[in-house]
Amino acid sequence: MAGATRWGGTEDLEAQRKKEKEEKKRLKQLKQQQAEAEAAAARERKEEEESEAASRPAKKRKLSTSPSADANGSSMTEKRKLLRFQAGGWGPCRNISNFETLNQIEEGSYGWVSRAKESATGDVVALKKMKMEYAQDGFPVTALREIQLLQASKHQHIINLREVVMGDRLDDVYLVMDFIEHDLKSLCDTMSEPFLASEVKTLILQLTSALSFLHSHWILHRDLKTSNILLNNRGILKIADFGMARLTSDPPPTNLTQLVVTLWYRAPELLLGATTYDSAIDMWSLGCIFGELLSKEPLLQGKNEVDQLTKTFSLCGLPSDTSWPAFRRLPNARALKLPRDPGNAAHGIIRTKFPFLTTSGCSLLSSLLSLNPDARPSAEDVLNHAYFKEGPKPKPTALFPTFPSKAGGEKRRRASPHAPVRGEVAKGLGDKEIDFSGIFAKRDEEERGAGFTLRMG
Repeated sequence: MAGATRWGGTEDLEAQRKKEKEEKKRLKQLKQQQAEAEAAAARERKEEEESEAASRPAKKRKLSTSPSADANGSSMTEKRKLLRFQAGGWGPCRNISNFETLNQIEEGSYGWVSRAKESATGDVVALKKMKMEYAQDGFPVTALREIQLLQASKHQHIINLREVVMGDRLDDVYLVMDFIEHDLKSLCDTMSEPFLASEVKTLILQLTSALSFLHSHWILHRDLKTSNILLNNRGILKIADFGMARLTSDPPPTNLTQLVVTLWYRAPELLLGATTYDSAIDMWSLGCIFGELLSKEPLLQGKNEVDQLTKTFSLCGLPSDTSWPAFRRLPNARALKLPRDPGNAAHGIIRTKFPFLTTSGCSLLSSLLSLNPDARPSAEDVLNHAYFKEGPKPKPTALFPTFPSKAGGEKRRRASPHAPVRGEVAKGLGDKEIDFSGIFAKRDEEERGAGFTLRMG
């Protein structure tokens, strides 16, 4: 039989081949479906990885030293991106409601000073509310100068201006400054004894250091006095109250205000009507403060301009054409009746008033209180003076005594004259001649002792 086999017929063989062919086709389709499923899963994983990479920050790369090749030497085709940082800008002033007033300290010529606490941080600060009597003419120039010069005067012995805050009205402007526990005027009023010589040297050095900074930056304070000089409980001194300060130049302007500096600390050229002056007026005030620290009392306590001149000439001597050639050209000098030859009256009595001051210290004080502004030393000259190199040496600030703070609302200090107010007219010396020839009339007839010399071992 054709097509027959020993195992079966032809029909069985055809059926078996057909079955095997269908099985292979089914397996091929199954394998193709598995491959498509794996490819789809791979695409999903890739898309997920790309989305995660886009959401997280880019990984830091180490930049190569070459601008055209990376660390592997391959060319860098992508453009580098510059890092940008948000810089500070102008913003509105904070409101005074951020501070809680604790107590009033004092009222000055250009503002009210109080002690306050910042609500957010608990820091105790000093708030100075600016006086706005001339607000109808715009923001007061004295307030503008004070803000400008305090921002420019960053020095360890000058009060630090933290910020300017506003109240609910446009004329409620406050300066926020560091709170300092004492001022030298209050301390001198309450101390039973004056400062020690070593303490005076430390205070004068700190004060002169601040003056040197101001004068080197062409700033005149124009109202130095003990009530404007602050002292903290760590012996650090700071100058405050820049309400009368202003910038100057060399040569100085010719239209400066005559009515500056509180009367007791006002230089004689200002009393005689000078409108052109320089840093020498601050050095005169420094001399008055020096003498006040030594004696615990203001050195020249005049009741008015004439009385102030009288006390000045009584202490420092009478001016002459030799000691002060330019004084007769000052506006108010025509009202003075002075002897042509003052003799011994030209030398003053500084040495007699401070008998325990050393010769070097007396020389420094006499030079600071020189009637001729050209003869007064600069701040740098004072810092290098021999008085501070002799014994006793200046006391370290860490060893300074501490005192109860008068700025906490305790007993107020004795009254002292305020600084001149902007807009006032300077008073002249009057039409009558003022006779100063009798101040030293009987000085030659006074009895003199033999004197003594105290040697410090």
